[in-house]
Amino acid sequence: MADMTTDVLIIGTGPAGSATAALLSTYGIENMAINRYRWLANTPRAHITNQRTMEVLRDLGRDVEDEAYMHAAGQDLMGENVFCESLAGEEIGRMKSWGTHPLSKAEHLLSSPTFMNDLPQTFMEPLLFKTACSRGTQARMSTEYLSHVQDAEGVTTTCLDRLSGKEFTIRSKYLVGADGGNSLVASNEGLEISGAMGVGGSMNILFKADLSKYVAHRPSVLYWVMQPGADVGGIGMGLVRMVRPWNEWLIVWGYDINEPAPEVDEKMATDVARQLVGDPELEIELISANTWTVNNAYAEKMSSGRVFIMGDAAHRHPPSNGLGSNTSIQDSFNLAWKLAAVLKGEAGERLLESYNTERAPVAKQIVTRANQSIAEFGPIFEALGMTGGTDVEKIKANMDARCDTTAAAEEQRAALRDAIAFKKYEFDAHGVEMNQRYKSDAIVTDGQMEPDFALDADLHYQPTTWPGARIPHAWLFDAEGGKHSTLDITGGGSFTLLTGLGGEAWVEAAAKVSAALGITLKAHVIGPRQTYVDHVGDWARAREIGDSGCILVRPDQHVCWRQEALADNPEAELTRVMSQILAK
Repeated sequence: MADMTTDVLIIGTGPAGSATAALLSTYGIENMAINRYRWLANTPRAHITNQRTMEVLRDLGRDVEDEAYMHAAGQDLMGENVFCESLAGEEIGRMKSWGTHPLSKAEHLLSSPTFMNDLPQTFMEPLLFKTACSRGTQARMSTEYLSHVQDAEGVTTTCLDRLSGKEFTIRSKYLVGADGGNSLVASNEGLEISGAMGVGGSMNILFKADLSKYVAHRPSVLYWVMQPGADVGGIGMGLVRMVRPWNEWLIVWGYDINEPAPEVDEKMATDVARQLVGDPELEIELISANTWTVNNAYAEKMSSGRVFIMGDAAHRHPPSNGLGSNTSIQDSFNLAWKLAAVLKGEAGERLLESYNTERAPVAKQIVTRANQSIAEFGPIFEALGMTGGTDVEKIKANMDARCDTTAAAEEQRAALRDAIAFKKYEFDAHGVEMNQRYKSDAIVTDGQMEPDFALDADLHYQPTTWPGARIPHAWLFDAEGGKHSTLDITGGGSFTLLTGLGGEAWVEAAAKVSAALGITLKAHVIGPRQTYVDHVGDWARAREIGDSGCILVRPDQHVCWRQEALADNPEAELTRVMSQILAK
C-alpha cells in the first residue's frame, strides 16, 4: 500500500516539471511535483525566452504572460551580440540578434502575438511553480526520487524525505521524469541516451557590478570576449552575459575537461571578471560560482509505457541558440493535454505514444543545432588568426593585421564580417524556434503533401495550416474592436474547429461529435457579422483552405486535420478524424 496517491507524479520542478504541473492543474488533473532541493532555481541558468514558449505562457493565462514580461528584459535590451577583446577594450564586431534586426523583427511581429524576451530561470521557474501550486498541484520540496516500478495499472515510486531521512512511496497512474541532465528516471527506466556527455568544461561566475559605462550604449544579452592567450575551452571563448541590466552578470569561462574541475573562489572569480571586463581595478560582489560540462546527447525514446521524460532529461546540450528551457516547456505543452485526455477518459492510451513520436525528433534536432553553433565560432577565430597555436604575440599580430591597408587585410576584414554575420544561425534562428511540424498518429494529413520551405528553415518561420504545424497567427477582431490572435481562440486545453461562411455545418457537426465522444470541441465561424471577423484578410491568406472548409486544432495549438471545403457528411468526417487522433 503506497503512502500517497496521485494521477501524475512529476520528478523535478524546473521549467519542464513546473510547466507540466501548471498545465495539468489548469486542465483539472490531480498531480504532484517533487524537488530534491529545498527551493527552486538559485542561478539564472536559462534565460532566452522565445515566442513559442511565450505562447505557452499566454495559453496558461494572460496573467502568467504579463508577469513574465514584467520580470523580463525586453527584446530591445537583448540588442546586438558584441564581440570584443574585453568590455573596456576594442570592439571587434557585432550582429543584430534575437529578432532586433528590422527584417527579423517584422517576421517576429507577423508570426506571433507574443514577444521574445530575456527571462532568467530564477524568475521563470517560480512563475510556473506558483501557477501550478495555485491551481492545485501538490508540491513537496526536499523530496528525492530514488526509484520506480511500473505495472499495468500505474507506477509506484520510492522517495526519500530529506528532512526526516525516511523513505516513502507514491502511487501514480503516470510518472514524468523532468529531473535534469543526469536523469535517474531515464536511467532507471532504461531510456537510452545517444551521443556524448562531458565534451567540454565550463564554469559560471555569477556576480554583481555596475558595468553600465561599458555596455549601456550598446545593449546586449551576450558580450563575447576574444583575447590572445585566453583559456577559452568550454563554449568556445569567454562570455559576459547580462542577467539584469546593467548590474548583475554571469561569466562563462572554460576549463580543460581532461583535468579536474577547478575550485572557483572569490580571488579566481575576481581575476577572471577583471580579465574579461578589462578593468584591473574592478571590484565584484560574487554571488555564486559553479562548474558544468558541455553535453551532446539526446534520448532516442522519451517514453516507456507509463513513464515519460522531458527537458534536460531528454535533451542535453550547451546553451547555444537559447533552446534549453524553451524546448523543455514545449515538451510539457505536448504531453500535458494528452495525459489529461487519457485520464479524463476522452482518449485511448495509445494517444500517449505520440508524445515520443513527436518530441524525440525535436530533441535530436536541437541538440545537434546547439552543438553545431559552437563549431560555427571557428570561422571567427580563423579570420582573426587565433587558431593554430599558443604564441600570444603571433596571435596579437594576426588580430592587429586587420587594421592594415593591404589587400590581405581587406580580405581579413571581409572574412571577419562574414563569420560574425553567419552567427545568425545561433542568435537569430527564428525557424529553429518556430518551425516544428509533428508527424504521428495524432495528426491526420489525409495524404496532403507537406509544403517545402521557401526560405532557410533554420532562419525563417514559415506559417502553414498543413496538419502537424502550429496554427498560423493572424489577428481577428470582435464587434467591440477587440483584437484576438488565432492562437487566443484555440488551445486552452480543448480542440478547436475553425471555419468560414458556408462552413456552418462543421459547427453543427462539432457539437454532435463533442457530445458523442464526450469531449470539448469548440467551433468558430470566422467572417463578416460573426463573433470573429478577419478585417485585414490575414487569416484568409494564411488558412490555405476555402471559406467552407475547416481546420481542426489540438489543445497544443498544432493543426491536426484540415479539409479544403465542406464535406458531404461533416459529422462522419469529424467523427473519423477525432476517433483516430484520440485513439478511441
